[in-house]
Amino acid sequence: MEQLVYWSAITTQILKVTEIPRIIRQLTQSQPSVQRATVEQYFTPSASFTHPFCRTGSFEGSRWFVWCIYRWYKIMSPRIEIEIDGIAYDEKNLTLYVNIHQVFRIWVIPFFHAPVSLVTVLKLVRIPPLPPQSSYSTPINPNETQNGSLYRTSSSDKPLYHIQSQNDLYQVNEFFKFFSPFGILGAFLLLWQFVATALCVLGSTIFWPVSWVEQNVIGGNKERSIGEAVTG
Repeated sequence: MEQLVYWSAITTQILKVTEIPRIIRQLTQSQPSVQRATVEQYFTPSASFTHPFCRTGSFEGSRWFVWCIYRWYKIMSPRIEIEIDGIAYDEKNLTLYVNIHQVFRIWVIPFFHAPVSLVTVLKLVRIPPLPPQSSYSTPINPNETQNGSLYRTSSSDKPLYHIQSQNDLYQVNEFFKFFSPFGILGAFLLLWQFVATALCVLGSTIFWPVSWVEQNVIGGNKERSIGEAVTG
């Protein structure tokens, strides 16, 4: 899916998979004006943001809260190390999946750093094509300024897409890294995960007759219930 991920809703530029890292870095590593322009360019006015620590909901004007979250994120951690490990696009459901790892530091807490991995899910929406004669002032790449402005005028008659929601998904052990000193909670969680695996092995061994009945009598999840199998 290298040809098309989505169109910017107010420019004629086709955004490819290779463009996504640039957009994410503008959201997380750029100066405030570029950060805000990026949010306004790629998110719908009613866009929502969901994270283990916060959420905005979706309503007219909620995009402003998305920008505030990104601004506070950058204030807490002025120098963020972030890498994009992989991107997948579900064209049928208009969904982008971005695998990310980052090192988050809080400048007021010496020696604190949280190397975490997450998957960001971006839901897109189609925007009706703009009239060919229409023109709009739009944010541009910060390296392409005109007269010191972050905006340019353009039009489009192509199908257009915007980000409707962003959902940051963390494994529990990754989430604990944000507030667990020296990885103590993470170590306990790791131990519990191995214990839970051992319990799964024990349970599957003790209750093997249930599997035998499902395989030989019921015939799988979509065939018959246990009650139907017993009654014939």
